[in-house]
Amino acid sequence: MLKKLLCAALAFLMVLGCAGCGSSDSTKPSDQTDTSQQSGKTDAPKQENSGKTSKEVTVDEQVLVDEGGVKITATGYDAKGFWGPELKLLIENNTEQNIIVGTSALIVNNYMVSDLFSEDVAAGKKANASMSVLSSTLDNAGIDTVGQIEVDFHIMDEGYNTILNPGMVTVKTSAYDSMDTTPNDLGKELYNANGIRIVGKYVDQNSFWGTAVLVYIENNSGKNIMISGDDLSVNGFMVDGSFYCEVYDGKMCIDDITIFDSSLKENNITDIEEIEVSFRIADNDTWDTIDETGPITMTPEK
Repeated sequence: MLKKLLCAALAFLMVLGCAGCGSSDSTKPSDQTDTSQQSGKTDAPKQENSGKTSKEVTVDEQVLVDEGGVKITATGYDAKGFWGPELKLLIENNTEQNIIVGTSALIVNNYMVSDLFSEDVAAGKKANASMSVLSSTLDNAGIDTVGQIEVDFHIMDEGYNTILNPGMVTVKTSAYDSMDTTPNDLGKELYNANGIRIVGKYVDQNSFWGTAVLVYIENNSGKNIMISGDDLSVNGFMVDGSFYCEVYDGKMCIDDITIFDSSLKENNITDIEEIEVSFRIADNDTWDTIDETGPITMTPEK
């Protein structure tokens, strides 16, 4: 939940800062196995996610949740929302208490993605709402057409206590039969064990918060997992950064390890020669550790 609130705050700040954003310089990690060579795949260009498709994408009206006095109906779809594509919802609160409807996870075309969604509905009232999918997360995954949306709703009271977890619901758009679910896993494999793969894709030295290492994660472990990054260093210097990612079983995710610019400046680092990080992989339900990798090194190509 904390990460989802952060996403909302960050997205707002991105609007304020986007006027100064330019194209980013990116380099690729070079010290691990190239997964494109392993699988025989070629780095075919992905279509840009511009919010447009050759044919308008639609969603049939359908009831997603009808449980415990709460009813949620998908009423439509807008590919050109302000933040990104939007799933239109009608929320009916037939309980005697005010509720907050949010999500534990949003999955598009089998990729875990970031969303901006939290809706307050008073007791006995209805609300029309829009669940926005951040375009940047679709771009990272190479998704240009949304074919399937899976939502794990989380319904709380005003004290943020859980009232209802109705489970995963699935919405298929009119583009379902033609959606592309090819893994966007080109890069250098950093970890492959326990049914989990982590691939370093590239280093973006001009991301919003600083430098970021984009990683692809694939989870076929039989469990929902969470992965965090610890002991982050650049050129041998410990630096401040952040990485936390939840990936449901059978799903993929593209997320970034962020290195704060302020930390690079404190250590007089102007050229990134080597990045080192340790991953901790845990069961998302029990928090039991699945694996701890120890230091993994990535060397950006020059």
